Amino acid sequence: MHGEFTAVIEVAEEGGYWAVCPEVTGANGQGETVEEAKQDLSESIRLVLEDRREDAMRGLPPEAIRDVVSVP
Repeated sequence: MHGEFTAVIEVAEEGGYWAVCPEVTGANGQGETVEEAKQDLSESIRLVLEDRREDAMRGLPPEAIRDVVSVP
């Protein structure tokens, strides 16, 4: 899966940075540097979307068509 998402990054009071993604509820990250916070957020987004996909696929009938669609 490949996509681009918004990262909102702020300085954490305790030091370092924290990041959230407004497009993916529940995805957040943290790190000592902005780059670490972005990498952590990226992994969080991947995990949240993977979990949502698996949850949505459960219980689909075998005859359901599964295909791929691209969003430009």
